[in-house]
Amino acid sequence: MKYKINYYFILSIFLILKKYHFLYLLRYMRAVILNKYNKEGKVEIKQIPIPTLGINDVLVKIKYAGVNPLDNMIIREEVKFIVPYDLPLIMGNEFSGVIEKIGNNVTEFKIGDKVYGRMPLKKIGAFAEYISIDKEAIAIFPDYLSFKEAACIPLTALTAMQAFDLMEAKSGERIFISGGTGSFGAMAIPIGKSLGFKISTSGSGSNRDRVMKLGADEFFDYRNQDYSEILHDVDYVLDTVGDKELEKEFKILKNGGKLISLKGMPNPEFADRIGLGCFKKLILKCFGRGNDNMAEKKNQRYYFLFVESNGKQLAQVSRIFEENKIECSIDEIFDLNNVNQALQKVLKGGSKGKTLLKIDGTDDENNVFEY
Repeated sequence: MKYKINYYFILSIFLILKKYHFLYLLRYMRAVILNKYNKEGKVEIKQIPIPTLGINDVLVKIKYAGVNPLDNMIIREEVKFIVPYDLPLIMGNEFSGVIEKIGNNVTEFKIGDKVYGRMPLKKIGAFAEYISIDKEAIAIFPDYLSFKEAACIPLTALTAMQAFDLMEAKSGERIFISGGTGSFGAMAIPIGKSLGFKISTSGSGSNRDRVMKLGADEFFDYRNQDYSEILHDVDYVLDTVGDKELEKEFKILKNGGKLISLKGMPNPEFADRIGLGCFKKLILKCFGRGNDNMAEKKNQRYYFLFVESNGKQLAQVSRIFEENKIECSIDEIFDLNNVNQALQKVLKGGSKGKTLLKIDGTDDENNVFEY
């Protein structure tokens, strides 16, 4: 007996499944996966199920994701001591996108909200078409920004905010940011300026005009100027270069000043602050005191910073951006399929702003999955 296919019936069933969310059981997404740590910085793109939603989570359709040095550090197993990720791992630390679904306990956000965020340390995964993320890790980004501009902000802006908090810096005080011509400086300089700090920085002379326009008060071309022979009694130093530059940075720092490093060696204070286990604390007490010893010569303090997600701080960042209409610096945008090229570009350095991955490919907030 032959049966005639009723396409209208099939379409009706499809629409019902879509309306009542069952379609998610059939949906997959593209995601960038790290299957094993490697020094080449290689990752793969795979089809995996769209993540499930917890009661405090929101489901976000990703528009753009930022590519950062941290991503390469994770791939190269350089942060395993701090965050020992289980493999396979969905890569990516920051994003912009649109909320498509909310958990039962979420009242602060609604479907259709344009949000951005830094992924929680223990649950990264922004290099994907969808993420499920805790409501405490995200914020609504300013209306005047596009999705691509918003994706430039979370990781570096939160790093700057958390560094300024550690400094306990006050308006009018001077901060030196080493290597301020990259994506971090492009965010830290205008935020610091909006908070009333005097900003000095260093980098390649070809970037001087761009960095001064961001709000820097003083710029040193590392090719023909030694800032350590010119600056002195700086209130705070924000180090983005690492151990090789710390001696010079401590030299310009005032007695009792604070140095915050993003690339130096973690120390015992850091272990206590983020709650590392007893064994790791012991290791850092034995081997991580070198920079502390350098700082103690002039009664200075050394801090290592590994940025964490913080939706409340990010909401403060949104207010700062809205009030000051801060512009974002984008270097280059890669399609998700070219993620390995994007990672290699960031690894080589010399950035003039943020490198982005285009996930959804449009800035149309109306492209939301309907229920």
